[in-house]
Amino acid sequence: MPGNMLWPWVAFGTLVAALLALDLAVFHRRDRAPSLREAAGWTVFWCALALVFNILIWWWQDKLWPVQQPGHEPAVEFLTGYIVEWALSMDNVFVFAVIFRFFNIPLKYQYRVLFWGILGAIILRLLFVVLGSELIKRFDWVLPLFGLFLVYTAFKLALQKECEVEPEKNIFLRLARRFFKVSRGDHREHGNSFFVREGGRWCFTPLFLVLLVVESTDVLFAVDSVPAIFGISKDVFIIYTSNIFAILGLRALYFLLAGMMEMFEYLHYGLSAILGFVGLNMIAEYWFQPAAGYFVPTWGKLAIIAVLLGASVVVSIVVKRGRGNRDEG
Repeated sequence: MPGNMLWPWVAFGTLVAALLALDLAVFHRRDRAPSLREAAGWTVFWCALALVFNILIWWWQDKLWPVQQPGHEPAVEFLTGYIVEWALSMDNVFVFAVIFRFFNIPLKYQYRVLFWGILGAIILRLLFVVLGSELIKRFDWVLPLFGLFLVYTAFKLALQKECEVEPEKNIFLRLARRFFKVSRGDHREHGNSFFVREGGRWCFTPLFLVLLVVESTDVLFAVDSVPAIFGISKDVFIIYTSNIFAILGLRALYFLLAGMMEMFEYLHYGLSAILGFVGLNMIAEYWFQPAAGYFVPTWGKLAIIAVLLGASVVVSIVVKRGRGNRDEG
């Protein structure tokens, strides 16, 4: 399996490094605010790239997964995991929008912050996935605990009426302001720089503090998303690659959706239902231990998750349009 083979990891790491280098050095070399059309185009690109990778897994499964159950299980697991991570990243978009609004960061600098934030997220997610996998291998009772945590998170998310985030209370931000030298000037003086010299000393810029808040916020998201995908697959390669493809498309998705947050009023209910379903399924699989190895087949999980996500988006749009028509009337 790829989790025990080196070359798929090297190939995937090389691909991600090349994509990030092209993104930063070629396609987004200059700071500017991307248009809605450009953001839509990049969102389609990242989604299409993930689907191409999904097809490669489908074609190569006999070589990468010599012992495999029928039904192209790795490919279905990847697609299901990618949809879950992509859906959860939509919730990240709204939080990032609140953070940038709080710090009054211009749109043209937000892409740079998200780029370095996502680079850090790629490394942290690998750490989370490897640690989670080792925990499950050594202590299988961790799985139902993950499931219970997801059910708790689902319940909490369902009760959340709006995006609840208070950047000024972020513990890393408060520690940085207390123990590190922060420049007096902001982005209007320092542009996209994270470090500058003032009075002969190197110091952080306020933009670096924003990056710190974004990065620490993503760690909190990983606490939800990584356990969720362990409820879909136990293969480290599938878990990590589906996670990273969702993260790579997060920046484009942010610029596409950040200005339309109010259109997805009921999205959090769909995400809550997805987390609750995955969590309950993890608990059921541990306690009942079905002969097939899973309580709900992977393709069944894919269908249920797609329906829950699609229903929450459709309901949000329908309700929003209904309110607009009543206001016009």
